[in-house]
Amino acid sequence: MGKLEVKKKAKEDSLLMTAYKLFTTKGVTSTSVSDIATSAGVGKGTFYLYFKDKYDLKNRLVAKHSARLFKTATAQLAACGRELDFNEKIIFIINSCLDQLNENQALLTFISKNLSWGIFKNALTAHSGTDEIDFLSVYNEMLEDAPRKINDPEIMLFMIIELVSSTCYSAILYKEPVSLEKLKPHLYRSVEDIIERHMESE
Repeated sequence: MGKLEVKKKAKEDSLLMTAYKLFTTKGVTSTSVSDIATSAGVGKGTFYLYFKDKYDLKNRLVAKHSARLFKTATAQLAACGRELDFNEKIIFIINSCLDQLNENQALLTFISKNLSWGIFKNALTAHSGTDEIDFLSVYNEMLEDAPRKINDPEIMLFMIIELVSSTCYSAILYKEPVSLEKLKPHLYRSVEDIIERHMESE
C-alpha cells in the first residue's frame, strides 16, 4: 500500500471511529455530517469522498462491527479444542456473540437499532479489512457438516438471527423477562428447533 492509500485509509478510519463515538453517545439523528467531519479533523468535503451521507457511514459501521463479532466468535470456535456437531457450532457462535454484546452494551444498542437483513448479510460476507471475515463461507462449511441436508439455509440463518436479536436485546439491557444467562437455555432449545425444521427428513 502506497503513502497515498495509507493516508486515505487513515482518514476513512478516523471518520468511522469518530462517527461511532458520536452515534453511540448522541445518536444518529442528532449527529450531523459536520459534527463527524469536525471531530475527525477533516473538511466536510472530505467526508463525501468516502461516504454518500451519514446513513451510508452508519451502515458501514453496523456491517464492520457485526463482522468483528463473528470474527471473534469463529476464532474462539477454532480454538475451543472440542469436536462439536453442527448444532453445537451454531450455538457456540451465538453464545460468543451474545457474551461480547453483553460486555459492550453500547454496541448492542447501536447494532440493534440500525440492523437490517441487507446490512447484516453484507457483514456476513465482508472480508475487505483486517477486522472482517467472510462468515458466509464459514457458515457454508458448517452446513457441509450438518447430519442431513439443510433446506433454505439462508432463511434458517435469518430466522435464527431474528430470534436471537429480538429476545436478547431486552434480556441484556433490562434483564427482561429474565437475565441473559437464564434466557440462554430456552433460546438455544428454540434455535435447535429451527435447525431441525430446516433439515430434510431421514
